[in-house]
Amino acid sequence: MSAPLLALERVSRSFGSVDALRDVSFAVDAGRVTCLLGDNGAGKSTVIRILSGVFEPSTGRYLIDGTEARLASPRAALELGIATVHQDLALVPLLAVWRNFFLGAEPTRGRGPLRRIDAADARRTAADTLAQLGIEIDVDQPVAVLSGGERQAVAIARALHFGARVLVLDEPTAALGVKQAAAVLRLVEATRARGAAVVLVTHNPQHALAVGDRFVVLRRGSVAADLGRAEVDATRLGELMAGG
Repeated sequence: MSAPLLALERVSRSFGSVDALRDVSFAVDAGRVTCLLGDNGAGKSTVIRILSGVFEPSTGRYLIDGTEARLASPRAALELGIATVHQDLALVPLLAVWRNFFLGAEPTRGRGPLRRIDAADARRTAADTLAQLGIEIDVDQPVAVLSGGERQAVAIARALHFGARVLVLDEPTAALGVKQAAAVLRLVEATRARGAAVVLVTHNPQHALAVGDRFVVLRRGSVAADLGRAEVDATRLGELMAGG
């Protein structure tokens, strides 16, 4: 049996005398959605920062393809194929979709003083990658006019284009209405279908159940449950998150 794409083993993180995480272990497999659930203060944000290279564990191990790795920075995480889409999405509202797609990494043409952004290639690549996720939008329009679900699509498509093997989604449906949340969950399914591993961080059991393959519940910084699809329903997830 092959090693999981990503795994945390007995990871703890302390801030002075406060233990934010204690012996957290779970694994993430390619082509599957692992839902990380918990109420406010459960430790989800700390796990996100560890997965994205913002924090290093105080104790414990981080494994990629079964090999121990050290994520000393977000860039180190990206180089290993781990991309995090935060709630703010890191998009510039007044820039066009294609400019946001390649922000800081634009394709170029020409050499020396004649080198310039290859706008045609950037537009085509952005549109094609979004279309692969089932999103058809005008990539010349500014991000500001997009719906919340479409903005999530741009951020997710950008991460996949730049080689993400593990996509960590930080509460992607938290600020969305029913229709837009459903669109984002379809994006999660499309991302899984491309073979990427998805870590869906949420406090919403219904959204987790709509797409999840595995469910890791955090409570007060520890793993309260790590269950497969056949072992959970909305009632049990809610009880586990609440602690009773």
